[in-house]
Amino acid sequence: MTPSLPAAPLGEPETLAELLGDCRKMAQHWETPATPEVSRVAPSKLHGITVPEASAHVVEGMAEYGD
Repeated sequence: MTPSLPAAPLGEPETLAELLGDCRKMAQHWETPATPEVSRVAPSKLHGITVPEASAHVVEGMAEYGD
């Protein structure tokens, strides 16, 4: 069962201030290891990303990398 996530209104994009505020609220829930693990992946193994259908609206309006 997939939990339902709150979706941002499609007609009203978030402001940077709102995004930063949300990040500050969530920071307390993120665990950070004392020494971060570094793992390298061969470039040949990288094949892009997959965005779940329910989250597609979040990235739909973003510029392409390099624009």
